[in-house]
Amino acid sequence: MSVNTAVRGRPVRIARLSLRLDIRATITCLIMTAAIVGLGFLSMTTGDYPLTVPEVVDTVLGQGPPGAEFIVLELRLPRLLAGLLVGMAFGISGAIMQRLTDNPLGSPDIIGFTAGSATGALSVIVLTDGGMMLTAGGALGGGIVTSILIYLLAFRRGVQGFRLVLIGIGVSAMLFAANEYLITHASMQDALSAAAWQVGGLNGRGWDHVEPVAWAMLALLPFAMFFSHRLSILQMGDDAAKALGVRVESTRLVLVMVSVALAAIGTAAAGPIAFVALAAPQIARRLTGTPAAGPVAAGLMGALLLTISDFLVQKVFSDTQLPVGIATAVIGGLYLAWLLAREFRRR
Repeated sequence: MSVNTAVRGRPVRIARLSLRLDIRATITCLIMTAAIVGLGFLSMTTGDYPLTVPEVVDTVLGQGPPGAEFIVLELRLPRLLAGLLVGMAFGISGAIMQRLTDNPLGSPDIIGFTAGSATGALSVIVLTDGGMMLTAGGALGGGIVTSILIYLLAFRRGVQGFRLVLIGIGVSAMLFAANEYLITHASMQDALSAAAWQVGGLNGRGWDHVEPVAWAMLALLPFAMFFSHRLSILQMGDDAAKALGVRVESTRLVLVMVSVALAAIGTAAAGPIAFVALAAPQIARRLTGTPAAGPVAAGLMGALLLTISDFLVQKVFSDTQLPVGIATAVIGGLYLAWLLAREFRRR
């Protein structure tokens, strides 16, 4: 067995396994993981029913103080895990789409995939009054149908990223109008539920919201990891990718479906939370110092962004139970304005 010590951009070889280890990206991911763990314990221990870290750990292990089991296992832990998983799903989904389109605006919430998922979920909420599983199925179906429509409209001797973004923005605008139509033609109770869900939030999230996202992440994350190395080849252009043996359209279609599925399941669990998929990959890319954010870095950043936003709305607006989607919209809107201004200055 031979081991070569790696520096930035150089491979690590262990026997016949070769991995490219980026020191800065690895350290950044470890720091984000530590921040997520620390913020998670802070969320679990603070509130109207304060607890210590040992009490939280004992409660999870079934040996906590009286009254803590309901607080930890039924209220705080499911909400925390839902935020982490949904943020990770949006972050990875955004990283895939931005690299596929080679455009920082090419995220699911900009080009219509999230809006399509919302249309499917809202149809279930308004027309059938379905539960979590039916809503998740509606979101997934709506996202898939929307992605197929956008893909076919953008296809002309292949799919170019710029054309995909432009068509996606147009389809997204029509879907937003359809969503408003569904709400205005629903009963008062259904309209209020749908409008609250459309903002996006983690209030009242329980284990029935956590489990579908967890299973989806287990199923989809291997595909995202396996195909992520081909994204760099696809960014070289279709001709170069084909010359290197990559099946361009089939690879692109698989990656689009993975991105759509992640965005759809996140939307089903927490609503169409804005700008996490847009901002997380770009922030992760700048922190890691890489040309493009990988799925691990983007997923961790998405989880961190959503967890921070939810913690802030819980503590700063504790009396109003403000949906976390409002906080991410404010943060993401400021980030989008900065990004557009920066791109405009470059031109």
